Amino acid sequence: MESNSSREKCDTEFSNLRYPVVVTHAEASLKRTPDQAWLSVSTETRDVKADNARRKSAESMSAIQTTLKAVGLSSEDIKTTSYVLTPEFEWKNGLGIMKGYKVHNQVEICINDLSRLSDVVDSVNATRDTSITISGLRFSLKNKLEVETEALQIAVKKALSRAQAIATGAQTSLGKILRIEEYPLGVATRHEPFLMQTAVAKRSIGSETPINIGDIEVTVRVTLTVELQ
Repeated sequence: MESNSSREKCDTEFSNLRYPVVVTHAEASLKRTPDQAWLSVSTETRDVKADNARRKSAESMSAIQTTLKAVGLSSEDIKTTSYVLTPEFEWKNGLGIMKGYKVHNQVEICINDLSRLSDVVDSVNATRDTSITISGLRFSLKNKLEVETEALQIAVKKALSRAQAIATGAQTSLGKILRIEEYPLGVATRHEPFLMQTAVAKRSIGSETPINIGDIEVTVRVTLTVELQ
């Protein structure tokens, strides 16, 4: 990002130019098929005693992680993002009577092989008889920097082509490039907010969960300032 002093210096240079300048804008978008996905899996366990609620949570999450590793995920693909132990109260006549404890345990899962995505979802929901929530599915690109770089190159070529067209129309020619500015417009991530599954897990898996991946669009915009001769 340019500092104010750099901009002031550049503006001063523009005012002292012998030749006029042309400023053009261009945008480029690239669509790519995602090759990476994340989703969140959480469990809730309850008991009248805190230690028992914690133990049940540990057993449930251990079973989930064991199942995930069985379908090809590694320990590095599973990261704990939330662990909350809270008391639960029942309110009567304005008084809170503690009835037990609840443990919310959540992990984020990274799937680098999308052919296993349905297997991951189905296997999680078939681990144990506990309350499981699957949510927050999102897709991304492992090489998103390369895609952004390619989009930038296309956008700069478009901006330069526009500048050339203006120069030709004005019966003049382009000189040196004075400034190129980038304005990122898109992030290579696609969310699926509707994938949320909350249920008491069963021990048998039914039909495979269908998941439509779709495409990710990466968009960039540039502004080009070129001297006219």
